[in-house]
Amino acid sequence: MNPQNPFVVTISREVGSGGRTVAEKLARRLNVRYSDKRLIKELVKRFGLSISEIERIKGTKKNWLADFMAKVAPVPNSGAFIGFEQRYGEDWDGKVESSDIFRAESEIIKAMADEGSCVIAGRLGFYLLRDHPNKLNVFIHASRNHRIERICRKQNLSPESAEILMDDIDRSRENYIQQFAGVSRYDLRNYDLVLGMDCLTDDEAVELILKYLKAGE
Repeated sequence: MNPQNPFVVTISREVGSGGRTVAEKLARRLNVRYSDKRLIKELVKRFGLSISEIERIKGTKKNWLADFMAKVAPVPNSGAFIGFEQRYGEDWDGKVESSDIFRAESEIIKAMADEGSCVIAGRLGFYLLRDHPNKLNVFIHASRNHRIERICRKQNLSPESAEILMDDIDRSRENYIQQFAGVSRYDLRNYDLVLGMDCLTDDEAVELILKYLKAGE
């Protein structure tokens, strides 16, 4: 990857590894756009769902019509989709599935990459941008104990609750990636750089990525 030209860094990560924080700090150091907040905001706006509900839909292959209707509106109407883009609103038939989320994510991520250099956290970036001419795919992971401890600290949860949350999100993300990319996110062939966080701080991980980028100049 040549950082002198418009580039994309995708950061795939295990929940509790610190990957999102690393991605945010990396974007600031590189002075480029960071995708995650903008993407989630747009998805919430489009589908009228909370972040947790979006993640749940992504992690399943079944139709979440009943839950969707209960959360958004008891009777389908245009008012339930304030901010929903016209092309989606016209096609909506009362059903929101993981394929709808995938389509929205795909459009937004590809549009961001076309706009210029950016850091993309998660969201299948490594797969969606596989044909991008100038990218670096990074995977950030950590041991179970490290992840549980971080989740407890960040979200003020008990170790038991943190472990349940972690395992649920792991299953959801893996289901989603296998469903739409046909690969496992744990297949290291998807990535150019893999970082284990047990012995690294967030800032040290950022420095390693920057050194990797500099080596490609």
